[in-house]
Amino acid sequence: MNTQEKTDTSPPTLVIPQLIVGLGNPGAKYDRTRHNIGFDVVDLLGQRWHISLSEQKKFHGILGEGLAVSSQKIRLLKPQTFMNNSGQAMRAVVDWYKLPPESVLVIYDDMDLPIGKLRLRLSGSAGGHNGMKSAIAHLGTQHFPRLRIGIGSAKTEKGDKDTVSHVLGKFAPTEAAVMTEVVQLAADAVECSLKQGVEKAMSLYNSRSISEIQK
Repeated sequence: MNTQEKTDTSPPTLVIPQLIVGLGNPGAKYDRTRHNIGFDVVDLLGQRWHISLSEQKKFHGILGEGLAVSSQKIRLLKPQTFMNNSGQAMRAVVDWYKLPPESVLVIYDDMDLPIGKLRLRLSGSAGGHNGMKSAIAHLGTQHFPRLRIGIGSAKTEKGDKDTVSHVLGKFAPTEAAVMTEVVQLAADAVECSLKQGVEKAMSLYNSRSISEIQK
């Protein structure tokens, strides 16, 4: 019988993010659309931590650097390469700061989750999300944490055109009210992952949801 217990001071499951990446598309045309929810969370984190973000062409994105909760050094990134090439900006930042892929937490939209739900994971496939396909390709691994935010599925299932119009569309007024709270909850989950590790944040936030406001 194996009775060996973990005695390491830094267990391998304790993953503390050093770079927070929100996925989205650049430009006013895509502002506040479903596909840009990752940008919204990063913007809120920047406000909470008083980190200003500015365009950094060498990183192909908008980047901010500062101190987060518990005075931890953190970087916030919004790739400006358009969704399908998000990994290019991530790779540039990771290489410049010599960060391990597992320290990159990516926040993005997910049609497979209902509005009001979050799902935090330590690793996984792209699940059909083009931004994550690019991230996995450029980082060379799928072993990095990600926070998926539910945006609900398209109302019809007639093909890719409906899917595209759904993700690039804006939330309905009742949905927008819920998503404002969801963005706050997502930011809380990120802060928890910085203080206690991603795995702990998973146990606390994957079961939570924000119910849609009733008419």
